[in-house]
Amino acid sequence: MNIIICGAGVVGFTIAKLLSEQGHSITVIDQASEDIQKINDSLDVKAIVGKATYPSILEKANASETDMIIAVTRNDEINMLICQIAFSIFNIPKKIARIRSQDYLNPKFTRVYSKENLPIDVIISPEIEIAKSIQRKLEAPGALDSVPFADNKIRLLEILIKDNCKLIDIKLNELTKKFPNLEANIIAIIRNDKFFIPSKNDTIKKDDKIYVIINSAQMSQTLEIFGHNEKISKRILIVGGGNIGFNLAKNLEETLDAARVKIVEKDKVRAEFLANELNNTIVINGNGLDEEVLIEANLEEAETVLALTNDDEDNLMVSVLVEKFAKDEKKMEDKRTMALINKPNYSLLQNSLKIDDLIDPRMNTVSSILKHIHKGTIETAYTIHNGEYEVIEAEIIETSELINKELKNSNLPDDIRIGAVLRDDNVVIPR
Repeated sequence: MNIIICGAGVVGFTIAKLLSEQGHSITVIDQASEDIQKINDSLDVKAIVGKATYPSILEKANASETDMIIAVTRNDEINMLICQIAFSIFNIPKKIARIRSQDYLNPKFTRVYSKENLPIDVIISPEIEIAKSIQRKLEAPGALDSVPFADNKIRLLEILIKDNCKLIDIKLNELTKKFPNLEANIIAIIRNDKFFIPSKNDTIKKDDKIYVIINSAQMSQTLEIFGHNEKISKRILIVGGGNIGFNLAKNLEETLDAARVKIVEKDKVRAEFLANELNNTIVINGNGLDEEVLIEANLEEAETVLALTNDDEDNLMVSVLVEKFAKDEKKMEDKRTMALINKPNYSLLQNSLKIDDLIDPRMNTVSSILKHIHKGTIETAYTIHNGEYEVIEAEIIETSELINKELKNSNLPDDIRIGAVLRDDNVVIPR
């Protein structure tokens, strides 16, 4: 496909890199000459300095021959205008825009995005996507991530292997004998920051991150077998009542009846908005780094603490205070901490600060965009390991070479694995 990407920030750069590696013809447009220079130095794509809202710049990018345009500049209105010009002048078939403002995302106003008005085919809202991602993590305690596929009949779990896991040093082909009723398939392992697809003779090691495809009905059982007995949190403290914190609290009110959610928000006007819009969430107006405010929020009793402010350093400091408030090691181990981090270098502090999970908003956005790019029988896609690998859900059509072949005889490339099959509503995990 011929694809134009407008915006050369981290999201634009990452998408350009991944799509060019997949063989697509990519053109990137950005006003910042230094960002375009970085793309020219690093990627095999066409890069143009200029405003993507100018028809002459889009013409220079060969917009009339383009299949898709992805608008991920830092400005909602510019992204919307790019899609309008792409449709009105160049008739580009598919238009994707990143839009952050909640007002533009209000369901009452969706008709504005029709072809007659503002022709955007796919709207990506990072804040809503991140809130959904955090909610999935909360629903699978013990997992670093939990991603549904096939109408939630199949799930991908990302699990950290701790020293209490009884499967350490056991070969993967022996797991089936040890747990014959477990419907799970380890499709990937990250060890010492290196990603690999395991063979049947590989073993699991302490501190591995493993990716497991499972039958969703066995989620608790699977986590327990891999050494995780954590319970679903009922007392949740959110520090930062921005769009992510607000959407998360709203989702939890609708889906987790027993949850007691509190939000600490330092802006008084925003705190009043949250109190008016949320029904069962306690809103505290105050600074999440003020120990008196955290005492009022009962931080000591919180089972999960989510630092979701717009400031990376504040989010890391909240995680430090969580450890300070925990009276002993056991209490700290029982707590789950998550921090929103925009600067990737801060990931180096995760272990020393005892943060269970760092949330990268830009990789969430990349994953959301990529799943809309695949054509044909791809139902959904999820990127892992900084977008270098994808887990995809695809329909097998009648012309497929895989039909009626045993998987061991299917001649799949070494870096492709079939993790699960859904057939007539039944989940089949390949042995």
